[in-house]
Amino acid sequence: MRSVRIVTAACALLLFSVASAAAQQTIFVVRHAERADAGAGAAGMVAPATDPPLSAAGRERAMRLAGMLRSADIKHIFTTEFRRTQETAGPLAEQLKLTPVILPSKDPASLVEQVRQLKGNALIVGHSNTIPDLLKRLGIKDAVTIPDAEYDNLFMVVRPATGEPALVRLRF
Repeated sequence: MRSVRIVTAACALLLFSVASAAAQQTIFVVRHAERADAGAGAAGMVAPATDPPLSAAGRERAMRLAGMLRSADIKHIFTTEFRRTQETAGPLAEQLKLTPVILPSKDPASLVEQVRQLKGNALIVGHSNTIPDLLKRLGIKDAVTIPDAEYDNLFMVVRPATGEPALVRLRF
């Protein structure tokens, strides 16, 4: 009898999860891929006029990201004004036939407000010094740090229709 209750509860939970999955939003957040001049971090940010392209390794990483997220039902892509974020999002945007929205890296509040108003999943490509604040603004309570030499973090913020968002940190 106990096993019947457990199975019944599991089925009810599964049905609830499937029904609520349509109401949830997943926001994928990544740091830009490796840049050609190998600079990184807040001290490495340069003016857009001198913003370097991605390195060969960075272009490969951007292609890997596109392959990973091709089937993630992404409806919106956001980048900063810096070339490295735009080039990181480029392969996926091309595959999905989406035009990324370019927002100033110094205005995370505007970005988060836009993402919260949207229906559907989103990709945000940011910087090692902006992503921790973005995650916090998206409701993630755990502190996140990204070392200057790390380019392989893929953060998944799952925002359910009700309740607290959840964070999954992957590598790619």
